[in-house]
Amino acid sequence: MIVCYDASMKRTTITLPEELAELIAREAQRRRTSVSGVIRTLLAEALGGSNEKPRVIPFAGLFSDPKMPVASRLEEALADGWADDIDRDRR
Repeated sequence: MIVCYDASMKRTTITLPEELAELIAREAQRRRTSVSGVIRTLLAEALGGSNEKPRVIPFAGLFSDPKMPVASRLEEALADGWADDIDRDRR
C-alpha cells in the first residue's frame, strides 16, 4: 500500500528511540520511499487499514466450537448442561 501525502492528511510528531529511528530510515531506503511513508504503511497494516494485510483479530473464532449453543438457546443449554453442577456447588 503506497500512500502519498495530500491535503487530507494530518501532520503529527512522534518521538522514537534512536535505534528504531535508524531501522525505519534503513527500511525507507530499502523500499525507496520516505520515512513517513514507511510509518504510514506499518501503522495501516498494524491497525487494519491495509487491504494487502488484513487485521488479525485474536478473538475471532474463539467460540466457533460446533458443540457450543447458539445465543438464542444459551439459557436452555445452561439449564440443561450445568444445572447439576450448580446444584452440587451450592451444597
